[in-house]
Amino acid sequence: MITIAPALRVIQDDDEARLERLFYRLSPESVYRRFFTLYSTPPKGALRTLSHLDHDTRDAVVAVVDDEVVGVARYAAVAPGVAEIAVVVEDAWQGRGLARRLLECVAALARVHGMTELSATVLAENRGAIAMLRAVFPDGVWTPNGTEYEWRVPLASERTTA
Repeated sequence: MITIAPALRVIQDDDEARLERLFYRLSPESVYRRFFTLYSTPPKGALRTLSHLDHDTRDAVVAVVDDEVVGVARYAAVAPGVAEIAVVVEDAWQGRGLARRLLECVAALARVHGMTELSATVLAENRGAIAMLRAVFPDGVWTPNGTEYEWRVPLASERTTA
């Protein structure tokens, strides 16, 4: 059996159509865990917003197999030095460590662009995302907020290398 490892690269403007195809390969559960609501189609203008970034205060890393995006991790500055992150991986690629690789790369990219802290909002039911963030960033601080957790970690305390 041949195992294909996705190539990781910074998102490009022409990834908009690839992101749309990725969206339609996501299960409703994956869409809900990423966007906290069920979308049957991408919201108007969202794919352009998610693919056309300034590569400074907003950037993303994509995982590509056969010219298709199978995962994406992104950050967006929400305060000076603080970036909110998000990750989604196509269901067929989940459980293979891809989200972790994407997260490590986007954290390194955020650091290069002056971010000193990462934050995220994670659904309390999303045990996989919680476990992954705890593994990659053991110094993260978790604050319960209803059905969600607010998570923060200083990049300076990160122990992984990307």
